[in-house]
Amino acid sequence: MRVRAYMAGVAAVAMLTGCGGLDLQSGGAQTAAKPDSAAVADARDKLDGLDVKGRAPKTGFDRDEFGPAWADVDRNGCDTRNDILKRDLEDETFKPGTHDCIVLTGTLQDPYGGKTIDFERGQTTSSKVQIDHLVPLSDAWQKGAQQWSAAKRKEFANDPLNLLAVDGPLNGQKSDSDAATWLPPRRSYWCAYIARQVDVKAKYGVWVTSAEKDAMRRILDDC
Repeated sequence: MRVRAYMAGVAAVAMLTGCGGLDLQSGGAQTAAKPDSAAVADARDKLDGLDVKGRAPKTGFDRDEFGPAWADVDRNGCDTRNDILKRDLEDETFKPGTHDCIVLTGTLQDPYGGKTIDFERGQTTSSKVQIDHLVPLSDAWQKGAQQWSAAKRKEFANDPLNLLAVDGPLNGQKSDSDAATWLPPRRSYWCAYIARQVDVKAKYGVWVTSAEKDAMRRILDDC
């Protein structure tokens, strides 16, 4: 099956610079794209290379173990949440005087559910669009991150490869689930979702459970 290149091609990821510094990978209008056959084959190879172990206890997990939420890791003046909003939303407007760092409004073509969502920054409205960790922090904690340095955990939590602007309620529904227990309701995004999770886990050495690997393999085999 011939399909459009995954995220403009995993092998040649587009480097989109948000707010002047952070390399913002795999987002924007390309979030609906499916992996091509080469990218799927690469994901299968990477999946085969991941360690398979049981889930470790969640003991000691805390969001703070991954550094301050949405830190400005590249010191470009924009926090990571706004960097990802700027990457993934369309028709953005920005707070004056912030050098296009603070996103006030925009439109999200949600990859998880397929809806068009109007984003408006505000105490009661911002949560309509949330930034998902494709590999949840808690999942990573139970699959290797407990042994990482604080610097590596902070990098993981703010890596654009692992971040995606999505429908807020669907992100809440996903919570800290892995691929064995939750998939986006939009089936056409499953291939890209799994391929990107595999990319993240391979990059950081996060292991998978046997059930998770089986679920990932089934999806990639159907891509």
